[in-house]
Amino acid sequence: MIISTKKGTPKEELEKIVDKFEKQGLDVTLITGKDYNVFGLVGDTTKIDERDVLANPWIDNVTRVSAPYKRANRLFHPADSVIDCGGVKIGSKEKIAVMAGPCSIENAEQALRIAQGVKAGGAALFRGGAYKPRTSPYAFQGLETEGILDMVKAREATGLPIVSELMSEDRIPEFEEYVDVVQIGARNMQNFQLLKAVGKMHKPVLLKRGLCNTIEEWIMSAEYIMAGGNEQVIFCERGIRTFEKYTRNTLDLSAVPIIHEKTHLPIVVDPSHATGKANLVEPMMIAAVAAGADGLEVEVHYDPQHAWSDGAQCLTPDAFAQAMAKCRQVAWAIGREM
Repeated sequence: MIISTKKGTPKEELEKIVDKFEKQGLDVTLITGKDYNVFGLVGDTTKIDERDVLANPWIDNVTRVSAPYKRANRLFHPADSVIDCGGVKIGSKEKIAVMAGPCSIENAEQALRIAQGVKAGGAALFRGGAYKPRTSPYAFQGLETEGILDMVKAREATGLPIVSELMSEDRIPEFEEYVDVVQIGARNMQNFQLLKAVGKMHKPVLLKRGLCNTIEEWIMSAEYIMAGGNEQVIFCERGIRTFEKYTRNTLDLSAVPIIHEKTHLPIVVDPSHATGKANLVEPMMIAAVAAGADGLEVEVHYDPQHAWSDGAQCLTPDAFAQAMAKCRQVAWAIGREM
């Protein structure tokens, strides 16, 4: 349920309203704007009669929310959220932020070389995998802590905040200490215990859409994180599994305006995992910018043929820089910067 108060409602009256609903066992979120105050009520609101609420002279409107997600809902939070990722702001009218780097961190030299390359091409954050969820148990699983520390060295040299995937709760202290943006991969989108744990973290979370999940299920996963207290959530559309076999996945760009319509949270698009083919990454980067994405996540490697994982979908630093130049033109056309 959403309750809005009239312009100029005194602070003491707002406090009385909050106290009233908290005594009824409801979780109350107060969102204050320049000309409005909105209360979001979470819990069993069936016992509340709208007429009783409207009897308060300071109450302007009462709306019941049918969607199962509350904290992520734009009705609860009309203004766009802007997430601070190690000094890089993502969302609303901020610059379109690009996260780029290798699928897997292979060693400190490789991490630094690629970080320098993507920074030169215009990336604002350095992404890399240290813990790798692989389909085969025999495939390279990542350097783990060593890989995270290699990324930290790259950050020290380039100034780029780092993004890396968290796979288990036991690694949370390590990620709290070293990582700027915690990525929850597609396979863990509905790992609810992990989502609850991440909800207690103090770092922004990049939440990837599951391989076969609906948009509502995806938003509900964000709701798990936000319900735990961490409201720094960024969605990442990385393609969904369909009957099409030509591409690795099918990139659902309609998710970008839908997420902006339904929620107040930013959304990033990953064209690398969506297509699985390097020659398709650039056009999908351009399309994602045109669709209104708040950021991109792109895999880059200076020697894709010898990359330890997913080389087929990696751009070279030069190809990345060329794609970024084209994206900037599209961003300019729609009134954004990057």
